[in-house]
Amino acid sequence: MFQCYSKPENYRYYTGYPKDLGPSRIIPFTSERQFVQLLHEGRPVVVAFTIKCTYTQHLDKVLEEAAATFYPHIKFVRVECPKYPGFCLTRQRNEYPFVEVFYNPEQAASQGKSVDPNITKYSVKVLPFNYDQNVYGFREYFKKHGFKYSETN
Repeated sequence: MFQCYSKPENYRYYTGYPKDLGPSRIIPFTSERQFVQLLHEGRPVVVAFTIKCTYTQHLDKVLEEAAATFYPHIKFVRVECPKYPGFCLTRQRNEYPFVEVFYNPEQAASQGKSVDPNITKYSVKVLPFNYDQNVYGFREYFKKHGFKYSETN
């Protein structure tokens, strides 16, 4: 069901060295409800869909550094796909890990009468992350897509 990359295309550099990044800024995925609440905050959300494999160890280091660098302007979430297969399989990918960026939540105009007045409709754009997986790659990606951020480092 879940297959790990053998040699990912964007596995080039980990430019970091052991740094004191403080507490982890990566938000663990716990439910789709929690994820939707995070999207409603209105900030871009970088989501890493992972499984246990050698490359995931590299990606974890990169995500920790990037999450610390771009906190609080851009959120980072890690989904352990074996724990949440339904959420991961909806992405229709069969090689893990991979990264997608969710952004721009907007209230969607409801068409006709809403079945439940407590339901809020919104749209979210999802882009694949296909840059080098390091802080520089994230920075360039955010610039290209016009995401506002400020670096703490």
